[in-house]
Amino acid sequence: MADGHPWRRGWAIGLLIALLALLLGLAQPVRAEPVRIVDDRGRTITLPAPPRRIVSLLPSLTETVCALGACDRLVGVDNYSNWPDRVKSLPHVGGLEDAQVETVVALRPDLVLAATSTRSVARLEALGLRVLAIEPRTLADLRRVIAQLDQALATGQGAALQAGIDQALAGAASLVSPAARGRRVYFEVSEAPYAASEASFVGELLARLGATNVVPASLGPFPKLNPEFVVRADPQVILTTSGSAVRIAERPGWRAISAVRESRVCAFTPAQADVLVRPGPRLGEGLRLMADCLAGPIGRAP
Repeated sequence: MADGHPWRRGWAIGLLIALLALLLGLAQPVRAEPVRIVDDRGRTITLPAPPRRIVSLLPSLTETVCALGACDRLVGVDNYSNWPDRVKSLPHVGGLEDAQVETVVALRPDLVLAATSTRSVARLEALGLRVLAIEPRTLADLRRVIAQLDQALATGQGAALQAGIDQALAGAASLVSPAARGRRVYFEVSEAPYAASEASFVGELLARLGATNVVPASLGPFPKLNPEFVVRADPQVILTTSGSAVRIAERPGWRAISAVRESRVCAFTPAQADVLVRPGPRLGEGLRLMADCLAGPIGRAP
């Protein structure tokens, strides 16, 4: 039978058509199934595709997005997001209380990441923006948030990031000598004073180091305290910012606190304070700052 037989030509043409159809099909973008995520408000957020333009209104969320390898998708961040360095050049759009809604809208994000306490969430949604409200306050929260962001952004890096954090926190007890364990500790977040209780991720890290937090979990993760409460609790070590530390002895009654009397007040720089109060990928660094403080305060107030 000759090579030019009609049957052979028909078979060859059919095969060519099939191959062309296959190649054309491969060239078409794969349409991902919509992803549905329940945020911390209990609302289901539907993402038709992985977001490409993201505005983050919380520093810990900004840092986690970048740690997941999606920093290049950020088009705007809150005023306090400053790590990694590349986010400093992005438009800064306010904070929890004063987000610049018009600026956010102008950035045309397909996803806004915000804390549940961000005041502008309802207005942003009313203007048609998709908002995922998630706010890590405990280590379990952080694990959940990493998984949620990994799912939303489709990075496939969530498990590796969490494993890295777990490894950084492993063996925390060995960072503090037995003699330094068990000390009564007060961790001040701001001068109001707001504190980190046993229920917060900060409290959980302190517990891993063997410290006794004077602020109980029953008050909530980051309660505002009556200053008299701290005086009565008489902590042996105080962790606070450098700005607060220089004025701490001026507070009524605080000179009598053991930590102030014995100059066991750790004064953290603004950059160090950022690491300590953000539940994100730098938790291991924050743990070591706390351990150094318990071993011997790194910046004692006079």
